Amino acid sequence: MCLDPIRVLLVDDHAIARNGVRLMLGTADDIAVTGEAGDAQQALALVRERTFDVALLDITMPGMNGLDLLRQLHELRPGMAALMLSTYSEEIYAVRALKLGAAGYLTKDVPTPVLVDAVRRAAAGRKYVSPALVEKLASMVSGDAATCGHEALSNRELEVFKLIARGEPLVQIGERLHLSPNTVTTYRSRILDKMGLASNAELTRYALEYGLI
Repeated sequence: MCLDPIRVLLVDDHAIARNGVRLMLGTADDIAVTGEAGDAQQALALVRERTFDVALLDITMPGMNGLDLLRQLHELRPGMAALMLSTYSEEIYAVRALKLGAAGYLTKDVPTPVLVDAVRRAAAGRKYVSPALVEKLASMVSGDAATCGHEALSNRELEVFKLIARGEPLVQIGERLHLSPNTVTTYRSRILDKMGLASNAELTRYALEYGLI
């Protein structure tokens, strides 16, 4: 008797990235990509209309980011697992994602067998955690992990911080994140205060040092 395949929703604003992930998952007979979305609003609309077993979410997207989408998806479909699939290293977002209920965190250079295994684990109600992340989590539990300044930032503040560090103008950041220039300025002030930094140049140096950009 053939079992129904694992139904996967891909959420990424880059069509090329979605195509690549679809091809990778297509190597597994028990996994089927049954929905794709280019942003959070499209993803939410699809989840309201259809049933998925696992959602693969990018972090950085126009409007609502992947972490905020993760929170909403859990409220909308508590039984659906969600994996984060991002270009950003585990150091930046993985712990945040797991705290919000993600079934795992993978970077986009992950090998096909690892991605397939993570989807299967998520569909079965288990977690996918890389060996490096296991070590980091163990250090956090034991109190041995050093706390970095950016870990004090909220998810939205971290997003604004990375864009400022890349040199994007505040107006452009506001347009990208659907925020007013005044709101972006307020975020910038909070970020500098929380991190004990004084200027955009210091933000950029910090981001480069910790591999955030």
